[in-house]
Amino acid sequence: MSTNRIFNSADFFQSCDGEPIRSVITESNHAVVVAWCIRPGQKIAAHIHPNGQDTWTILSGNGNYYMDQTGLTQPITTGDVVVAPIGCVHGVYNNSDEPLVFISVVTPADAGYQLVESVRTVHSQPC
Repeated sequence: MSTNRIFNSADFFQSCDGEPIRSVITESNHAVVVAWCIRPGQKIAAHIHPNGQDTWTILSGNGNYYMDQTGLTQPITTGDVVVAPIGCVHGVYNNSDEPLVFISVVTPADAGYQLVESVRTVHSQPC
């Protein structure tokens, strides 16, 4: 486990033309802290963490946040804190012309990850 407790998030953001890059800032058994830079037109596919919560703090940019497995979205923007409780569908599509930059904290670290294809393929709890 790292003894460092203060991190500069700018050191971790990575941008690429393909899929967004998940840059782990730090992790322990209790949580994983990740830096995300989602370029215009990129997305994090709709998914759930069956055993944990994912909390995003939006540092800059805008996007459409997936609210459920039907494709319902809600706009998110700079300053928002977005919480996906255990088993709740989430993800984001950057529909703007600037990068969407945020920090994600998944608790606990072994929260799991499952892509959400459609209503028929996942049984997530109502959120």
